[in-house]
Amino acid sequence: MFSRDRWNEILEALNANKFRTFLTAFGVFWGITILVLLLALTNGLKNGVTADFGDFATNSMFMWTQGTSMPYKGLPKGRYFNYKLDDVAAIKAGVPNLKYVSPRNQLGGFRGSNNVVRGTKTGAFEIYGDYPEFIKQQPLDILQGRFISYSDINAKRKICVIGTEVIRGLYDKGEDAMGTYIKINGVNFLVVGTFRMSNSQGDNEQDANTIYIPFTTFGQAFNRGDRVGWMSITANDDVSITTMKDQIFELMKSRHKIHPDDNRAIGHYDLSEEFARITGLFSILTLVGYFVGALVLMSGIIGISNIMLIVVKERTKEIGIRRALGAAPWTIKSQILQESLILTILSGMVGISFAAFVIWGLNKILDMNGPVENFANPSVSMQVVFTALTILVVSGVLAGLIPANSATKMKPVDALRIE
Repeated sequence: MFSRDRWNEILEALNANKFRTFLTAFGVFWGITILVLLLALTNGLKNGVTADFGDFATNSMFMWTQGTSMPYKGLPKGRYFNYKLDDVAAIKAGVPNLKYVSPRNQLGGFRGSNNVVRGTKTGAFEIYGDYPEFIKQQPLDILQGRFISYSDINAKRKICVIGTEVIRGLYDKGEDAMGTYIKINGVNFLVVGTFRMSNSQGDNEQDANTIYIPFTTFGQAFNRGDRVGWMSITANDDVSITTMKDQIFELMKSRHKIHPDDNRAIGHYDLSEEFARITGLFSILTLVGYFVGALVLMSGIIGISNIMLIVVKERTKEIGIRRALGAAPWTIKSQILQESLILTILSGMVGISFAAFVIWGLNKILDMNGPVENFANPSVSMQVVFTALTILVVSGVLAGLIPANSATKMKPVDALRIE
């Protein structure tokens, strides 16, 4: 318990040599500041890198076809094949724990030749044939109208949903795109919706240069039939797509007469695996941040411990008098520990406050100057703050433990003899 007299004694001890107290406290202040800032900067780097994934469901993979690398059942090496819509149905029926299996077709590109016309304006854009569930895999901010629906799929309607860059390229400023027609490779499509990418880093140029149309309409208008260019497959939240992809590959190999050991015939990109690698890397960086910050903080704690040893040495006679008057060893020890703890916590709290101010300033600069590549929203959670406070308390106790034990080991007679 802290009594008023004890508080006065502690304050007098700390004020006895203000410059020494300041230098000692600065070590802890700087250590905790470095710790919090390292964790905030690591988190900012993580936020920036993971933002490149956008809002796409990270428990997903993309799968497409490639040439076979092995002959099989009389079929030659180097054979090419195509997925069909019935492959999508087979995957849904044959592989459990899948949330979405979205067949996709793609046409053109925003760096390709002009493929979209409206009046006298033309442009080169990405054209995707998709199913309605794709918006659940890669969320879009629908600005006007709607996305593709199953009634569009079943009726093979010639409708489209266009990105903000498409509007900028084909429409005059302030012109409403809703209800107008654009011509894609000579086929007229009605604009029923506009979108921007749902991404904290802002619109990606390529994504904003995108036009979505119903998958069935794509097949009919551009002579693709029921062929599938590639698939976007998302697993349930409690199951990793990485553990399921081999089962999907085996199913596709059996359906298309591909050698079971042919690993080149089916191309894929495992978004979940890549995301796991990145999160694992930043977990290591977080541990490094704790380690480096703790080392810097430890130097401050050692400084406090040394100063408390000096304080005990300077107050040897006072301690001897108190012991001679009947003060218990724990009373002496608790005072030394409390002085160390108060000095550590006060300097640490100032350090946390200063780090929070720096983090606030960084975020303010980012808000004013716009996003920085691979860096966004540096911050720390309350869990980190509580962890830092715990480290401070433990450090304060450890810093005062050796001086406190040294003080209680003195015999009152020996302490009184010291001049």
